[in-house]
Amino acid sequence: MTQEERAGGEAPAPTEAVVIDAAAYPSPVSPEAEAFFAEALRELVASRVPFLLSGTYAVAAYTGIARPTKDLDIFCRAGDLARILGHFRNLGDAIAIEDERWIGKVRRGAHFFDVIFASANGTMPVNDQWFAEARQVEILGTQVRIVAPTELIWSKAFIQLRHRYDGPDVAHVILRQHDQVDWRRLLGAMEAHWEVLLMHLLNFRWIYPSERDRIPRWLLDELFERLRLQLDMPPSQMKVCRGRMFSRVDYQIDVQQWGFADVGGDGEWRHD
Repeated sequence: MTQEERAGGEAPAPTEAVVIDAAAYPSPVSPEAEAFFAEALRELVASRVPFLLSGTYAVAAYTGIARPTKDLDIFCRAGDLARILGHFRNLGDAIAIEDERWIGKVRRGAHFFDVIFASANGTMPVNDQWFAEARQVEILGTQVRIVAPTELIWSKAFIQLRHRYDGPDVAHVILRQHDQVDWRRLLGAMEAHWEVLLMHLLNFRWIYPSERDRIPRWLLDELFERLRLQLDMPPSQMKVCRGRMFSRVDYQIDVQQWGFADVGGDGEWRHD
């Protein structure tokens, strides 16, 4: 089913086109990888399954930062994962569902791309809103849509592992695209995890003291009010560690040995 069929009519047009400066264009790790990426994008368009490009190419489009890339990050709705994987399997590529909760992969020899429909921690399901707000960009000779700045921030906010931290990407997208971010939509998306959003906003203010006005005052007022009210609340009776929403490995000991509940499941009760 195409996006047009889902919507019962014409697919929503991207809000605007984004041009990647030639000097900031991401560089695939090899000419062979670049050829694979170019063909993959052409085939994705030909499949008529709705998809969005994210990752390094989206960061480059919005910030002008050039860096090497070893893969493509393709985002889709959960229901379209099998359609995309099946299309490439029919082309002879190897496919895998690495984790039923969020990611599949298409591989051709040493080259691959990821097909993502949610975040690893389940907080970020790709839905119709992502497509309604997408931007248009030309990548490797093909016109594709990339995730909007709002969703790009959301998709990177929880990537905080010992070996990978996407905070700099969040800060750079805010710096360069603050006027294109739908702050109310971002707050709504991170409603249950508003403290994570506050972390990134404070991080931005500290990194760029001359750019503090890039963050809307109403948003900081709202988040600080929530924090003020929370300070008057008693702590959770259930010992909870949400650290595994950032990194399953780095906070494993908290759940396995220290009696904390994971994001789901039971833990120990506090006994003060």
